Parts: sequence; C-alpha cells; structure tokens
Amino acid sequence: MRDVILKNAPEAEESISYGMPAYKLKGKPLVYFAGYKNHIGFYATPTGHEAFKDALSIYKQGKGSVQFPLKEKLPDELIARIVRFKVKHIESQSI
Repeated sequence: MRDVILKNAPEAEESISYGMPAYKLKGKPLVYFAGYKNHIGFYATPTGHEAFKDALSIYKQGKGSVQFPLKEKLPDELIARIVRFKVKHIESQSI
C-alpha cells in the first residue's frame, strides 16, 4: 500500500494520524490506511470514495472507508488511480 501511494504521490508527506499511516499533500489529507485482522482499511475521503464509488462497490465499505480483504490481492491499480485523482484534486484547490 505504501509503495503504491508514494509512487503516485511522491511529494506526499508521511505521518501518523488517527493512529494509522497518513499522507498529506500541501497540508491537506490525501489518504490513510490501516491493517486489521481480516482486511486493510483505506480512507480517501471524501472525494476519492465518491469519484470511484462504482469501482469500490465490490468491497465492503463503512462511512468514509473501504475494506480490502487480506485474502485477496490488493487492487494496486485502483488504489493508484484514487491517489492520482486525490493529488489532482488537492493541486487544483491550491491554485
């Protein structure tokens, strides 16, 4: 997960927020993730989840989160697309 995020947002700043790995770009939240017993929680709220709701619909979701089961291959390309979308969104707000 970390590699996919940093490959697609190399200028993102890494930190811990809400007790999980967090990434910010230009001081704004980019994405977060956390490992659990049976899944990886991915948080790209609010715009990332809304823009990719169809692609994410096959995964269990909570308010502002999506769960990628550990027994399945991580959807790297989908995560990359979401991260790139979020980068563009944040950069467009900074102009």
